This record gives sequence, structure tokens and C-alpha cells, in this order.
Amino acid sequence: MDLNHVKAWKAAGTALLGGLTAFWGWLGWLVVGWLGCMCLDYITGSAAAAKAGKWSSQTARDGIWHKAGMIVVVLVAAGADLLLCLVLDQLPVIQLPMTYRGLVCPLVLVWYCITELGSIGENALAMGAPVPRWLPKLLEAGKNAVDQVGESLPTEEKK
Repeated sequence: MDLNHVKAWKAAGTALLGGLTAFWGWLGWLVVGWLGCMCLDYITGSAAAAKAGKWSSQTARDGIWHKAGMIVVVLVAAGADLLLCLVLDQLPVIQLPMTYRGLVCPLVLVWYCITELGSIGENALAMGAPVPRWLPKLLEAGKNAVDQVGESLPTEEKK
């Protein structure tokens, strides 16, 4: 392959990624990252179980059902964001001190990404890879930070 072909492929790849970013923005890339993390977690979990001699089709199916449940939760979060955006746009009596473009779905996605990354690290450890001791602590701190944001959202006040 000559240099012109390499440049053409680079230009095409850059145009494709730029077009996708323009189409779906950072939230789309967050979804792609989360889906990638889910796939990698499933693959590394299966590999770790196979290495330990504990792989079973039932456990693998349970893992798929677990991932399907996560997809449902993300869809619910996206639906909640859509509903909130519509209500805030269409009902002038309800106002926020900021422009609401969505918060629930990105928070859920980040929380799931951090959870999946932690699981991938555990699977890598079970497969025999050395994992820095600080990595699980860092992921746990990130997950706790996302939890704090989610739990600090205003809720109905108790009477």
C-alpha cells in the first residue's frame, strides 16, 4: 500500500468519525464506549471462567440477561431525560434555573461504564494479569462521585 492510499484511508476515517460526532455528539460516543465495555466485560468474564474451569452456558446466559437488563435501564434513563426535556419545553409553569439537556442518561451511562471497567479489571486479575492496587480504588472513587451527584438531585420534599 502506498502513501497516498494510507492518506486516503486516514482522511476517510477522520471524516467518518467527524460525521458521527456531529450526528450523535459526546453522548453517542459515551454509549459506544459503554457498549464496548459491556462486550469486553463479557469476553473477559468468559475467559476468566474458562481459565478457572468454571465456564458454563447457564452462567454465560445469565451474563447476557444481566447485560440486557442494563440496556433496559439505560433506555429508561433516556426516556426520563426525553420526558423531562419535553415537559420543561412545553409547560411554562415548570422552570429550572438552567437549560436542561439531559442528566439522567449520561449519569447512568457513566456509572455503568465505571462498573464495567471495574469488572474488566477483576476479570483480568482472575486471568493472571497484574492490576495496580490503586486502579480499583480510583474506579470506586469515580463511581461514588457519580452516586453523590445522582443522590443529590432534588426530590420531593417530605411533609
